[in-house]
Amino acid sequence: MSGIIEGSTGKWEMVIGLEVHAQVTANSKLFSGAPTDFGGEPNTQVSLVDAAMPGMLPVLNGYCVEQAIKTGLGLGAQINKLSVFERKNYFYPDLPQGYQISQYAHPIVGKGEIEIDLPDGSVKAIGVTRLHLEQDAGKSLHDQNPSKTFVDLNRSGQALMEIVSEPDMRSADEAAAYVRKLRTILRYLGTCDGNMDEGSMRCDVNLSMRRAGTEKFGTRCEIKNVNSIRYVQAAIEFEARRQVEVLEEGGTIAQETRLWDPRRNETRSMRSKEEAFDYRYFPDPDLLPLELDDAQIERVKATLPELPDTKKKRFTGEYGLPAYDAGVLVAEQSRAEFYEKVLAGKRDPKVAANWLITELLGGLNKGGQDIDDSPISAEALGGLIDLLADNTISGRIAKDVFAEMFATGKSAADIVEEKGLRQVTDTGAIDAVIDAVIAKNQDKLAEYRAGKDKLFGFFVGQVMKESGGKANPALVNQALKVKLAG
Repeated sequence: MSGIIEGSTGKWEMVIGLEVHAQVTANSKLFSGAPTDFGGEPNTQVSLVDAAMPGMLPVLNGYCVEQAIKTGLGLGAQINKLSVFERKNYFYPDLPQGYQISQYAHPIVGKGEIEIDLPDGSVKAIGVTRLHLEQDAGKSLHDQNPSKTFVDLNRSGQALMEIVSEPDMRSADEAAAYVRKLRTILRYLGTCDGNMDEGSMRCDVNLSMRRAGTEKFGTRCEIKNVNSIRYVQAAIEFEARRQVEVLEEGGTIAQETRLWDPRRNETRSMRSKEEAFDYRYFPDPDLLPLELDDAQIERVKATLPELPDTKKKRFTGEYGLPAYDAGVLVAEQSRAEFYEKVLAGKRDPKVAANWLITELLGGLNKGGQDIDDSPISAEALGGLIDLLADNTISGRIAKDVFAEMFATGKSAADIVEEKGLRQVTDTGAIDAVIDAVIAKNQDKLAEYRAGKDKLFGFFVGQVMKESGGKANPALVNQALKVKLAG
């Protein structure tokens, strides 16, 4: 959807900023030693600290701090050597302390930038305002009993990175591209698994509308806890149209928090939007300010992997791939690693990319699988490409072999031998097939020699059909030109 909406009184433009809550990949919580495994029985992964028992004091998890630093470096952001944990005060059944330990005035990571790839092939930079560490709340369960709400504190105290963007996005597509790119970076870094369906990455969408061509922002609404990229797009599209309808009817937009209802495909009002002063932030008296030194930051920097943008530039430069192909391959780290394993035998980079993107990923996508589920290994795909390169099999036969590999997991060489699929390169055998085809199609031969050049393709097809697709296409073309000319 375009970021411009055509209303009855003119054009309106979306202004979008996102707050992404990414659960830190760590074995224990931000301020306690309780485990963080997903899917545990309710209230089985809760320490006395997480349950806010009297006298229990938080102890900062140093590994979570390093994960936040790593993420900041991966976003090209400023790492703040001094940051402060503060208490964000509000009352809710799944927040046992009556406050959340977060960062506000002094976050651990400052301004950064993410480059997103847009559907038209262009690239746009989206500013990152900040990244701060905070503890997660528990979870209220409203569907367990018709008259009661249950509280599961397994998630309480888990380390979150809240990554806040600048209001730089102007369409649902840009917002979706931003979330995809951020998730890819986090996965490359190993700082968040990005599994939105498990709640380890959630998104708050801030959206306002303004007259197209104007600079002043409108009043924004925040859509809380959107848990899939598809829902991010749908929520933006619905909310944008809702706001335009209100504005064009002469109404005003209330600054409020809304939720996305995926069953009704609509946003609904939750409460008026809180401001910072509503939370009465103040430094947590149980936690000293967090001070980092250059050596610690440099130590974390040394562990950074090759990130997707850098890898994409290398794939286009070193392997000569088009930007689109490189973008598809680096979108998942395991996909990029698979590709480079296919290339290990000095194979043609473009041919390898075509087989991986079109055939393998195409087949996996149909089954809702990813590269880690592939029945064909990188080495096996490379073996198929080798048989194609040395003319053992033709391109047409290679597709049939690939389908058999995908279904059975067998190697290309075994399938070719079992089914007798080796390409015919014996010129005498090819000449015999051509002679037989010409003998059957004397009328077409006369038409060809009378100037109907397009019939050449007919003869090629007939020869390939008679040979069961095994004749070498280059040799067929070469011999046919001679024989048809007479």
